[in-house]
Amino acid sequence: MHELAICQALIGQVEQITLDNNAEKVTRIVVKIGPLSGAEAPLIERAYPMAAAGTIAENSLLVLETMPIRVRCKSCLAETEASANRLLCGECGDFHTELISGDEMLLAAIEFDKAN
Repeated sequence: MHELAICQALIGQVEQITLDNNAEKVTRIVVKIGPLSGAEAPLIERAYPMAAAGTIAENSLLVLETMPIRVRCKSCLAETEASANRLLCGECGDFHTELISGDEMLLAAIEFDKAN
């Protein structure tokens, strides 16, 4: 279950950011995740409480926002959405495309309470 390792790395990143900002408690974390990221959102949601236990992010809310798969066509240069098993151009239908989003996992936002 590599999702636990992903959550542990996420918590490490969050702890560094909160330390840099003199925070005392994390209340909410927003992560943007693409369908081609290699991570399963339900497994991340299950692993997150274990990774956050005993940290500044314990009891924080994890929000996962799904990112669309987008491709750029090498023939007509259009940028369109695509599906995981069909990375075709939405304009001309060509299969000569390059992935421009949908494989990412990004820490988008952290909400925290600052220490006085």
